[in-house]
Amino acid sequence: GVGDVSRQQREPVPAPTDRADELRAARQRLGLAALHADAEPADPQAPVDDPWEGFNRHVHGFNNTADQLVFRPLAVGYDTVAPAPVKAGVSRFFANLGMPATAVNQALQGRPRHAAQSLGRFAVNFTVGIGGVFDPATHFGVPQHSPQDFGQTLATWGWSESRYLVLPLFGPRTLRDTVAIVGDQPLSPLGQVQSSVAAAGLQMMEVVDGRARMLPLDKFRRDAFDDYLLVRDAWAQRRKRQIQQDAHNSQD
Repeated sequence: GVGDVSRQQREPVPAPTDRADELRAARQRLGLAALHADAEPADPQAPVDDPWEGFNRHVHGFNNTADQLVFRPLAVGYDTVAPAPVKAGVSRFFANLGMPATAVNQALQGRPRHAAQSLGRFAVNFTVGIGGVFDPATHFGVPQHSPQDFGQTLATWGWSESRYLVLPLFGPRTLRDTVAIVGDQPLSPLGQVQSSVAAAGLQMMEVVDGRARMLPLDKFRRDAFDDYLLVRDAWAQRRKRQIQQDAHNSQD
């Protein structure tokens, strides 16, 4: 996903005066939405290592078609029908399922205290919070840290720069983050669900929930001069900021 739009920054963006300015302004809007209110934007002009742009553009187009035909209609329907408290509970549920992977990666990054706190949040919310639908851990004062994945761990280990790669259905990644999927997959509680039908249903619900939270960004993408560059640069900006923050936390 590109980020939780409910916490996007509200900073003003200069009005574009030409096509180049329009693209820069759109990148900034989407980048700000992706970065969340607790992070400063990385350099929006930093070049993205994209030697496979031709291939990436083809996959990007395929993903956009799949989104328009399947995922966006499902997300719009879900967003329209589901009450706000239900949507918030679903988002918390899936966020809580990511806590074990976050804890393992925090430990691998040399942050045992954060790892213990993330495991504590998972345990409290999974039990008292009914699987994570509710968030009693916050009321109990358990700190919350940003989600972590094995791609971020590899970056803290030294693989900080990597080529941009767009995967079918998965969307923007880097070569490093694609390799890291094999490290994150076994840590997902959804992989422990015995029923393949139930697991597939939960995975689809997670995708629809994430897509629904990104609906407010659709206007910026529709108005963009080049949607591929907009998504690529905003995603790379957000990912770079995550890596920088991880490096800072590992030094604490």
